[in-house]
Amino acid sequence: MLSSELMSQIRRIEIYTRRLVNDVFSGEYHSIFKGRGMEFDEVRPYQPGDEVRTIDWNVTARTGEVHVKRFIEERELTVLLAVDASGSSDFGTANRFKRELAAEMAAVLSFAATTNNDKVGLIIFTDRIELLIPPRKGRKHVLRLIRELLAFEPSGRGTDIKLGLDTANRLLKRRGIIFLISDFLSDPETYRTALNIAARRHDLIAIDLDDPLEMRIEDVGVMVLEDAETGELVWVDTSHAGWRAAFEVQSRQLEAAQKRIFNAAGVERIKVATPDDYVAALTRFFRNRARMAARGRSA
Repeated sequence: MLSSELMSQIRRIEIYTRRLVNDVFSGEYHSIFKGRGMEFDEVRPYQPGDEVRTIDWNVTARTGEVHVKRFIEERELTVLLAVDASGSSDFGTANRFKRELAAEMAAVLSFAATTNNDKVGLIIFTDRIELLIPPRKGRKHVLRLIRELLAFEPSGRGTDIKLGLDTANRLLKRRGIIFLISDFLSDPETYRTALNIAARRHDLIAIDLDDPLEMRIEDVGVMVLEDAETGELVWVDTSHAGWRAAFEVQSRQLEAAQKRIFNAAGVERIKVATPDDYVAALTRFFRNRARMAARGRSA
């Protein structure tokens, strides 16, 4: 039984994200995620503006009137959301937890997909596969995905991104779109191979969620830090400049390693922090994709 608070949160996300999709993202989604090709639809009489190369000469000769072949995009695509629900997703020092941010961004992408008649599926993973919902269409299905993202209580606390990617590869039999949503705090070498395989087979986009406190800790004296995925407690003295500098160096090294591995695999990353406007981040992604597609067509 869902609590009234959770039901209100789901409803709020639905209203807000559907408005975003209708006003901003639906057309951009359609333009950058193309169908698998064109399929024949019908033959109809020629109209001014039709391309000469679409003329059906057999029908034209038989009827004595110019007819053209009409083709439509074979639209149906499959979108898969692979969402990291490890312990670190229940962290956030500004505005919201990463888990809530993941749910809202997944809702936008799901409604954009279903508005364009595409299927959407969900994998929730930690150090195991927690939940797998096969791709389907429709508003009710999208609402179920949002509900699971907000309410599901995972059994595991750790992270296995390789497992999430391997599962996505097995689930999608044909080329699809995978949005991998995680904070990517684990060693990128552990999932490098799986990332490369998924990027070759599918259109793989990474959504990288973080929080300002994970990159830099201010001088607040002695404090205890808990690893959300292992439960380990560590006492640290944040007033020690050397410790803070070492923490920042470690954070920068992880970011550099991630960037190197994602770039080598040709995977785009959408970076969003908990206090950030994710709408702006998604808008930049869609517009960058649209520009790349336009350059490709003109090349």
